Amino acid sequence: MITIRSVISSGAKWLVTACSVMLLAACASSYPPAPSAAAAPDYNYKIGPGDNLSIIVWRNPELSMIVPVRPDGKISAPLIDDLNAMDKNPTALSRDIEKELGKFIRDPVVTVVVTGFVGPYSEQIRVVGEAARPQTLPYKQKMTALDVMIAVGGMTEFADGNRATILRTSENNAQYSIRLRDLIKRGDVSANVDMKPGDILIIPQSWF
Repeated sequence: MITIRSVISSGAKWLVTACSVMLLAACASSYPPAPSAAAAPDYNYKIGPGDNLSIIVWRNPELSMIVPVRPDGKISAPLIDDLNAMDKNPTALSRDIEKELGKFIRDPVVTVVVTGFVGPYSEQIRVVGEAARPQTLPYKQKMTALDVMIAVGGMTEFADGNRATILRTSENNAQYSIRLRDLIKRGDVSANVDMKPGDILIIPQSWF
């Protein structure tokens, strides 16, 4: 039997739920919009675990080879044991290898070329929530939110794209709002923004 008390109770529960949803939406919209331009013009790629490196030693082909960067961030090569490569750019690593080889050969000239890109964890882009394929991506210079969404296959049907946010670890975890639904579903290029190394793209689930 339906009573006035049960109707009031049901109405109160609905009101609490509605207010909670409105509060969450308000919190999401309280973040400032992500800056459209954020890429640093002087960005240099940093080597990370999982990268493949082509080490070329001029006039010493027997010392030239392709080596992987181990999970501990180090590499091993002929005449070189456990040299740290993580967080160094290819030029800096070339100079370090020259110093090591200089103990055995005269005036070595080394070039390091990265042939497989992963990068250090601190610079990878992470996509979590209602992405079609949540994953971690290596950062690339001038990478945008659209590039990221293409890489992860877009959003799920349950995503609330316009409540998505970017957590920017390079700015003390500052958080910005981004209109992914407008960007992907409506083709609004004004909603596209630059990503920065270490960004975390968070795509929440829709409440309706």
